[in-house]
Amino acid sequence: VQLQAFGGGLVQAGGSLRLSCAASGSIFSINIMDWYRQAPGKQRELVASITRDSVANYAESVKGRFTISRDIAKYTVYLQMDTLKPEDTAVYYCHADQIAVNHWSRPEYDIWGQGTQVTVSS
Repeated sequence: VQLQAFGGGLVQAGGSLRLSCAASGSIFSINIMDWYRQAPGKQRELVASITRDSVANYAESVKGRFTISRDIAKYTVYLQMDTLKPEDTAVYYCHADQIAVNHWSRPEYDIWGQGTQVTVSS
């Protein structure tokens, strides 16, 4: 099972970007999906998370600007980022806490996708 992120890039402050992260492989279900980010010289931080029931939580720094959503059938999570600020510049990573490949095997835990760079210019 793999997670692959798409959609990073360079944008001016005030602009928007949409990140996507798709899971591939033999998948039965995915529990919570998240987006994290890591800026140069800083620790990786949780940006937003979403449950299977689409209950979302956000870091205070992105509330009202970012929207996380998911397509259960496509095993995909999205992050719509609006009103971007230079301080949003970071490598963004998607993550899943638990992926089941069927209903009888032990699920895989703590799965990370490769990062995608988001750069916001002032």
